[in-house]
Amino acid sequence: MADKIQKKPVPQETKEVKKAAVSFSPAVPAKVEEIIGRTGSRGEAVQIRCRVLDGRDQKKVLRRNVKGPIQIDDILMLRETEFEARPLRSGSGRGTQ
Repeated sequence: MADKIQKKPVPQETKEVKKAAVSFSPAVPAKVEEIIGRTGSRGEAVQIRCRVLDGRDQKKVLRRNVKGPIQIDDILMLRETEFEARPLRSGSGRGTQ
């Protein structure tokens, strides 16, 4: 009985490997014109005003929140130009009375 063990055929790897078609929207350059102030629960983000340099919304001025070091005349690459950040509230944070 031990002699009658059937061996299953090992399947050959003939499956087609499908390549995932990843499409990215083109990034649009924008130039930082003004630094408005710090935002976020711990002040980790900076709110800026930037002008779109290229694309469908060329010359449009947007308000955006940016994380990391930033200064005037930097160029940002924006993935979208449809939405803006909410304006900062003045005088309603900690330390104001």
